[in-house]
This record gives sequence, structure tokens and C-alpha cells, in this order.
Amino acid sequence: MLFQIFDAFKSRLHDSNSKVNQVALETMHKMIPLLKDNLSPVINMLIPAMVDNNLNSKNPGIYTAATNVIQALCQHLDNYLLLQPFCTKAQFLNGKAKQDMTEKLA
Repeated sequence: MLFQIFDAFKSRLHDSNSKVNQVALETMHKMIPLLKDNLSPVINMLIPAMVDNNLNSKNPGIYTAATNVIQALCQHLDNYLLLQPFCTKAQFLNGKAKQDMTEKLA
């Protein structure tokens, strides 16, 4: 059930409509503290959707929402769940997103 919900939600996290994208990120930020480690089965699917375009977004609302989501993940999930997806993203991103992910890893 969790996979079905987040598989549908994932596409909203990188929607071409910036308002939809931003609301999805803000909603994800609210869900993380509620779901915490229950997100572990879908975290490898969600992190790329949350990070790929959003941390390099020129839209300040999207960028802020994306950084808030990453911060919430770090606060509410065990670090071992985040290590591999964060390392992968830091390795293959560029620009500000690469810097942000590298700082979170450190």
C-alpha cells in the first residue's frame, strides 16, 4: 500500500507545474515527522524525486521546500537509511545540489 501511495506521489515531487511541485514538497515535509522510519521501504524512490531538480531550482520556494524536506529526513529518520541514497545523489548531482548533499553527508 505504501508503495502505491508514494509511487503516485513521487511524480508530484518533480511536476512541471512549479506550484504543484512546491506544494508536494511542503506536504512531504509535513509527512516525514509523522511517518519517520516507516518511510524506509520507499526512501530510495523518494530521495531522487525530492532532490534531482529541486535542489538546483531557481525558484526560491521550491529550493527552500526541498532543503526543508532534506532537513526533516535528517531529523526524523535513522542516518543509516539515508547514507546510501545521499551518497549516490552527492556523487551524481552538480551545482548547488551537490554542495547541499555533500554538506548533509558531512
